[in-house]
Parts: sequence; structure tokens; C-alpha cells
Amino acid sequence: MRHTPLTRALVTGAALAALAALAGCGSQHHADEALGTKAALQPQQQKKQQPQVAKGLPGMPPVLDPADVYAADRPGRLSPVVRDFPSRVYVPNTGSNTVSVIDPKTYKVIETIPVGVQPQHVVPSWDLKTLWVNNDRGNTLTPIDPRTGRAGKPVDVHDPYNLYFTPNGRYAIVMASLDRQLVFRDAHTMKTVKAVPVSCYGVNHADFSTDGRYFIVSCEFSGELLKVDTEKMKVIGQQKLPFHGSMPQDVKISPDGKRFYIADMMANGMWVLNGDTFAKPDFLPTGKGCHGLYISRDSREMYISNRGEGSISIFDFTKNRLTKKWHLPNGGSPDMGGVSADGKVLWLSGRYNSEVYAIDTRTGTQLARIKVGGGPHGLAVYPQPGRYSLGHTGIFR
Repeated sequence: MRHTPLTRALVTGAALAALAALAGCGSQHHADEALGTKAALQPQQQKKQQPQVAKGLPGMPPVLDPADVYAADRPGRLSPVVRDFPSRVYVPNTGSNTVSVIDPKTYKVIETIPVGVQPQHVVPSWDLKTLWVNNDRGNTLTPIDPRTGRAGKPVDVHDPYNLYFTPNGRYAIVMASLDRQLVFRDAHTMKTVKAVPVSCYGVNHADFSTDGRYFIVSCEFSGELLKVDTEKMKVIGQQKLPFHGSMPQDVKISPDGKRFYIADMMANGMWVLNGDTFAKPDFLPTGKGCHGLYISRDSREMYISNRGEGSISIFDFTKNRLTKKWHLPNGGSPDMGGVSADGKVLWLSGRYNSEVYAIDTRTGTQLARIKVGGGPHGLAVYPQPGRYSLGHTGIFR
């Protein structure tokens, strides 16, 4: 979410006024239920069978555990590619056109990197070798080498508000919010392969199904969701969220792959969506300004940043309910971030306070509050466990 409250109100009003009435939705069903044992088997012969998923996107690495899409993200399970990278927190400052680099051991800013105009997110590449800074209004991507911390030559990419990668690593997907496009580009050269126009406003965040064959996209300015076929690069479903003034933000799939959670900063909670059927979602209130969603290293909990009230709600997947809420001392505006490699610290940008928060994931205690540049947004904690990156501030599989 890039705008000041006044700008956001003007843009939202204009977008909603211009939006024609849209209808229709897509549907796609996958046989991903756990297989039961045959009744004919004797008790001593019965074996627990793993859930199965539909055949994955061509070229996509097989999921490690069909029952948990985050199985590769366990504490300290770093890929050989990133094992020697120094641990850092990279903070894009939208108002300062810089990236603040924090040493998580000392909680100190150790470097400030000049980048393009209005950097929104720092995004790990699919192959884990590069961090891409999304300079939205500068129409460039700045590459950072996470081994050395050095920035490279910017790459021309128009309206790169956010950036994702297909699960097979073939394409980058630029969320061109103002251009109203999903732009599929070569994952390495960033050359355009296909630009997909969308009829919603403000394409924003996304996440992929377990098999990688589709992904769900939030449209923040028109309060809509899209379902996109990954291989065909085609929108196959679209629906309006059932809340007047809805502004959907971050998107995350549940560990078992059966639901998508979509943060909504105006509805003050999460939508719970069955991605396969793409039917009307349920709603769960969390707190004012619900914005970012982050999975714990054991896949048991999800941390939910409520930017409008300075709190973090905790959702327990096994209990299917909210269990805790942590309030930042003296308030704040927790936004986007990530979890440390060992799972012990949740890092979040303070969007309206020019600061970053480090929070103990066991107790909710604030460990540090670090001053950075103006308008800190999609910070990346890097490196993190996982075999490859799906983009944003770090969605790893």
C-alpha cells in the first residue's frame, strides 16, 4: 500500500467510481484430500498415507510434504546457495529512496543504499541469488548482491509495485498496479514475455496454490480478488469482496494448501478463501488495518500485522482461531516484514513511524525499535530457509 491517507482516499474514490460492475468467478477443483486407508486392510497392515496433490506446474520442484507447503522453511534449513550470506534486514524507504541495511545481531543500521524513486519491496529472486528492490515510481529494479551487500545497475521495468516468481522459476510476475497489468517477464533478464491486462484496480499481493498451477491476487483499490492460471498466464476468476470499501493486502496459503488468507486493511481482518472453488470467502476480524501475514517456522501459527492499531494477532492453524494479540509498546504501524532464519524474531516495518520493529515470536516482547528512512515498507529478512523464492518479501518453498 503506497499512498498517504489523503492520496489513498482520492485514488480509491476515483478507482471505485470508474469501476464498472463486474461479475463472474472461476472454478477449478483439485483432488488434494488425504487418501483414506482401505477398509479391507487388517489393522496391522494399515499405514498412514500422505495427502496427494494434483500434478504440479511443469518444471516446479515437487513439494517436500503435500500436507505442509512450508516444510522446507524449518529453522536454519538454509539452501547451500545462501548458507554463506551474512544475515541482514533490508528495509526499502519509500519516502527516502533508500534501503536501510540492519545487522540483526546488533539491531543497528550498518549501511544506507541509494536506490530508485519510491522503493516498495525488497524481493528475493527465485534462485535466491539476488535481492530485487522494486522502485515503483522510478520504473526500475535495483539488484542487490546479498553476499556482498552491493547494489548493481538498475534494470528498466515499468511500474514494479511488487514482484513474484512462478514456482518453476521461469518467469517473474510484476504487479504493475497503476498500469493495471500482471506482467510476466523472464526471471533473469526481466524482458517482457506477456502483459496481462486486468479490469480490477491496484494489483498488489499474491500467493500460489500447492501445485503452483494458479495464484490468487489482491486488488486493493477496487476490493477484488483474481484467480490466475500460472501456465496459461490468464485470469480465470474474479470476485468482489463482500465489504464496502474493502482494501485487500497480503495473501498467504495455509500450510495444508486448502485455504488462502487475505488481509484487508479496511475490513480490519482476514478473508478466508477456498482457492480451488473460488467461492465467496469467510471473514475473520483481527484488528484495525490488518495488513501483513507471516508463517511461523513450525507452520503452526500465522503472525498478522494490524497496522492501524500497532498490534500483531496470532492465528493458530491447528485450532483454526486467533489465540493471542501482541501490542507494541507506545504504539506503532507494523506493516510488512518476515521471520528470522531461526524463527525467533518477527521483523516488521513501521510504515508511518520511520522505524522497524524486532519482536520475540515466543513472547511477543519488542526486542528493538530501530530508526530508518521515511515510509519503510516491504522489508526482507535475508537469508531465510527454503529451496526457492516465490517473491514478495520472502515466500519460500
